[in-house]
Amino acid sequence: MNVSTGQLAAHLQRGLKSLYTLHGDEPLLQQEALDAIRAVARPLGYTERTAHTVAGAHFDWSEVLAAGGSLSLFADKQIVEIRIPSGKPGKDGSAALQQLAQMSQDNDATLTIVMLPRLDKMTKSSAWFAALESFGMTLQVDPVERAALPQWIAQRLATQGQRVAAGEEGQRTLQFFADRVEGNLLAAHQEIQKLALLYPADAAGGGVLGFEQVEGAVLNVARYDVFKLSEAVLAGQPLRVQRMLDGLQAEGEAEVLVHYTLSEDIRALKRVKDAMAQGRPLPVALREQRVWGAKERLFERVLPRLSESALAELLQSAHVVDGIVKGLKQPDWPVSGWQALQRLALQLCALCAGPRTV
Repeated sequence: MNVSTGQLAAHLQRGLKSLYTLHGDEPLLQQEALDAIRAVARPLGYTERTAHTVAGAHFDWSEVLAAGGSLSLFADKQIVEIRIPSGKPGKDGSAALQQLAQMSQDNDATLTIVMLPRLDKMTKSSAWFAALESFGMTLQVDPVERAALPQWIAQRLATQGQRVAAGEEGQRTLQFFADRVEGNLLAAHQEIQKLALLYPADAAGGGVLGFEQVEGAVLNVARYDVFKLSEAVLAGQPLRVQRMLDGLQAEGEAEVLVHYTLSEDIRALKRVKDAMAQGRPLPVALREQRVWGAKERLFERVLPRLSESALAELLQSAHVVDGIVKGLKQPDWPVSGWQALQRLALQLCALCAGPRTV
């Protein structure tokens, strides 16, 4: 059975299961979900806890199985936590997890919690994950996307008795805050806690935070990746694209990786456009080019805005930038690889934000 992070509190109020699986790449939200389960379990007598981290192909699963099947020596009930950082338990681990899942049904004295990173579709279809899902409760911990980040910040501020000013100023404050912490939710949480210390809710002002207070207190702790850059470009968000490129450069990201991501998007757009010109429906063309998820929705919005000539020009620009990031000079283009990448990214971004072609 599946439950979302937003549903976890209500689920725990209805009763505690004997097996939980948490999977996702957002450490803060996964840790908070784990803490919530522990907090409910503790008053119910689960006072002893053992933790196991699966590292390497030769991990000894017998100790985990023994812990999961035994009674606690020092308490009536126990918590057994299993961390699998790689998300790949291996052959022995697969068998052990299936056995643990079945054992959990007849052992109310043991609460088993399995923690995994973000899983791909193939892993979710494996026998061991199916067993965890069938016999217990699974919680997929999704990241907070940029569009939802201001509201997430506002909710976190509210829990500590704070809020931003009403109206346009408040929205500006939340957007500024989100720009400073995008891609780094743990640091965002720390910055929110810092505001509680600097401007207590019971002090003068009644917990209302002005833009100047947030601007002066919140550090720039944003972290970006090339996949989010791709989404920002296709969404036609030039200011965000510029900010992300600056961040990637400051973090030492490889220019060739950024170029590959941008050029692959351009090539995919061209292939889908060509397939549509040959009579293929858009959903079929997207599926053939392995475009899905958030990018699928962006492609659907962007493709009507891109003409054949615009895509040909983008392909030529991508070819030019390929040479620049590898050290070649090109007439009428910046010598710097990052400046050339910026020009390419903003060229595509402008087209994605433009009007539909006729």
